[in-house]
Amino acid sequence: MLSKQLYLFGALLGASSVLAQESTIPDECAGIEAPDSFEPVTQLPSPFEFFDGSAVETKDDWACRRGEIRAMIEKFELGAKPAKPAEFKASMSGNSISIDVTDNGKSISFSASIKLPSGTGPFPAIIAFGGASIPVPNDVAVITYNNEQIAATDPGGKGLFYQLYPTSTGGLMAWAWGVSRILDALEELGADATKIDAARIGVTGCSRNGKGALVAGAFDDRVALTLPQEGGSGGPGCWRLAADMKSRGINVEDGPQIVTGDQWFAPVFSDYVPKIETLPHDHHQLMALVAPRGLLVIENSGIDYLGPWSSYGCSMAAQTAFEALGVKNNFGISQVSHGSSHCQMPSSQNPYVTAFMDKFLKGAEADTTIFATDGTWDFEAGDWIGWSTPELS
Repeated sequence: MLSKQLYLFGALLGASSVLAQESTIPDECAGIEAPDSFEPVTQLPSPFEFFDGSAVETKDDWACRRGEIRAMIEKFELGAKPAKPAEFKASMSGNSISIDVTDNGKSISFSASIKLPSGTGPFPAIIAFGGASIPVPNDVAVITYNNEQIAATDPGGKGLFYQLYPTSTGGLMAWAWGVSRILDALEELGADATKIDAARIGVTGCSRNGKGALVAGAFDDRVALTLPQEGGSGGPGCWRLAADMKSRGINVEDGPQIVTGDQWFAPVFSDYVPKIETLPHDHHQLMALVAPRGLLVIENSGIDYLGPWSSYGCSMAAQTAFEALGVKNNFGISQVSHGSSHCQMPSSQNPYVTAFMDKFLKGAEADTTIFATDGTWDFEAGDWIGWSTPELS
């Protein structure tokens, strides 16, 4: 309990020197099994209502509700995230971390490269899916993660993860598992070897990698800052809102389309996308799993396919979890149109990225009050958000 309290205290301040656990959900609330079915919900499902219909009223309640939300997302959309493997070994060679794991009698190896700032460190770091496409300050290290090696985008169970776990877990969760193993390696090797402060780690990626970065931050409580860029549907966009956009003739990537090509999601998700109201959760709850840690959604309002109206409304719903915990401004969204220039962030968004990195990776004072779009959305919160935001004690 003490380590959990220390972690939450550090996260609420914006940075922590205390190493968190991969999951800070209390033992009595971990391993919750989601029911097999739920009543259809046309609005966005409430983050603050337990499976039994009772209300989330305290921060301890929220810690357990996170266990329920995780259980739903794993069961109905992404598949289960395996724990740290039975045998784990990490080593450093130059600026590369090598990771060797064995589980279920099978072994795999992979690596991640580190670009260090000048100086002695230890430095905060960003784990970048496929490389960073956002500006990273010169005093923050970049850890480049080849997530496609862990789980290929192409369908068919390709990638190292599936050699170790031939399961129905989707690629996004497999990528998150890989991030967790990099965090394990940073902790085990220590700052003297890596020059990285394992308590000050962010994750980022763009497009499909933005989806992956969001899942990684939601499912590992050691991630101090999550920066999904242009993740759209399957990332910070809500499935129900994307479906509404599609019904209005907007060319957005929605659930039925996204499951036809890539292995990002568990096969079971295909059963729910034809009638998305039967899915018991949505992605405002995925983002809410990050609370109270830092989360900045970086989006391009000029690409309909990304569903910017969906991401904006979904973010509005997600922010209620941060607000309920008393850290409303630990969540932000910046939507700026830059046409079809996908994954090329305009300089006007740089100050917001810098502010979130200053606060959550450097422990500096920074104003992270940002919830803005240049889109002319007519999103009516009352049409989709049917709950009142509690003040959790």
